[in-house]
Amino acid sequence: MQPFHLKAEIPQEEFDYQTLYGVLHDYAAPRDKITSLIKQGVIIRVKKGIYVFGRAWRQRPYSSEILANLIYGPSYISLESALQIYGLIPERVSVVMSVTTGRSRLFSTPVGEFSYREIPMSAFSSGMDLLPNASGGTYMVAVPEKALTDKIQSERGLSIRSGREIEMYLFENLRMDAGDLSLFSVERIEEYAVRYRSHKAVRLADFVRKLQSREPQKDN
Repeated sequence: MQPFHLKAEIPQEEFDYQTLYGVLHDYAAPRDKITSLIKQGVIIRVKKGIYVFGRAWRQRPYSSEILANLIYGPSYISLESALQIYGLIPERVSVVMSVTTGRSRLFSTPVGEFSYREIPMSAFSSGMDLLPNASGGTYMVAVPEKALTDKIQSERGLSIRSGREIEMYLFENLRMDAGDLSLFSVERIEEYAVRYRSHKAVRLADFVRKLQSREPQKDN
């Protein structure tokens, strides 16, 4: 099968072994053909069973977010990566960060690094959404409140005992905007605090509630 025929059979840029094998099943030795396609640079093996097309055969950029969902599961994007997707933090995040119920893992691949932070099932099972990417695909990502709760909860050594400490962390460490935070759902954060059994998340909910209760400053 010529590469352009392969591309016609697999329109998405990210695909798994089952998809690839299904297209090549008429070959006498499909696995040998896959090895040949990798050597030719037609496809790139991201990790065992996960592939993207090589640069010369891509119709559009591959989605790191979709790959993150495929590489290790169950998982969904969260932490700094989700906060960046929503435009809530200014820093560029180079590693795609997700949460999982499996063991914490880091995958260094030919197309980038993907990290996975283990969280309890009670916290994992709520607070995710499907977002579309530019190619029409979708990926699973934490909602903003969950991404921030995951981030605060995952910070080892982070002690938040007062409103002042959570304020410093949000505005000085993460450099978040008060206007963005005031749009967060307190009810969602309180739900995640219960699921995590987290005093830090309770402080976050209290701080967001305080932001929302502030009246706009009047011009003199």
